[in-house]
Amino acid sequence: MSLESTDLILMSVAALCVGLGKAGFSGLGLIAVFIMAELFGKASVGILLPMLIVADLSVYPMFRKHASWRPVWRLLPPALVGLVAGFFLLDWLPEAWSKPAIGSVILLMVVIQMIRKFCEEPFDRLAHSKGFGYTAGVFAGLATMVANAAGPVFQLYFLSKRAPKMEMIGIGARFFLLINLIKLPFMGGLNFTTPETLLLNLKFIPIILVGVFFGKHLLGLISQKVFEWMVVGFAILAGMRLMFAG
Repeated sequence: MSLESTDLILMSVAALCVGLGKAGFSGLGLIAVFIMAELFGKASVGILLPMLIVADLSVYPMFRKHASWRPVWRLLPPALVGLVAGFFLLDWLPEAWSKPAIGSVILLMVVIQMIRKFCEEPFDRLAHSKGFGYTAGVFAGLATMVANAAGPVFQLYFLSKRAPKMEMIGIGARFFLLINLIKLPFMGGLNFTTPETLLLNLKFIPIILVGVFFGKHLLGLISQKVFEWMVVGFAILAGMRLMFAG
């Protein structure tokens, strides 16, 4: 896969965002999704996936003591329903619609983050409704298959359950490691993840690991609130750019 030096720099930024995002600064994951969609369009979902798996494998041991697998097993069945639905949607989606579709998912994730911040009480009530967990699981599976962008849905669900921050990162490490490994054969079937793209991914493993390492150590040093607002602003611009691409 031949890429220009500018493209390689952008992929390096995406790789760093993947590592930082998995280590706790989750909004940066949307920036990685945006960069890869700009570079590769529809196929970006499969090209980004192995980078996410590398980050998941790195983060899981770091936060292993902060959570368990039990919440993951509860969320997994509806997430698998969403994955299958997302696979058929992605297979059907015309290439010309891919960037607007991914941009729409990014903007929807931003809206969910905003609702979470400003409407905590209604969401607390919603969290205890019978179908909330199933709906969140299905939507997380759909969003992660179509755009690798299920983080805000996952956060919304576990924040509504009053999960502590470190526990939420630990559960997320388990959930997304499992989900992303399940997605891998789907992406191979769509020819989005290939031996050629895997060789490309290898170049960025060190950058991903740097992002994970610094993300974990920066977690307690940087104001999460200020940082989140900066990421939200960028995500809005990124989503709008993709929506009106071409």
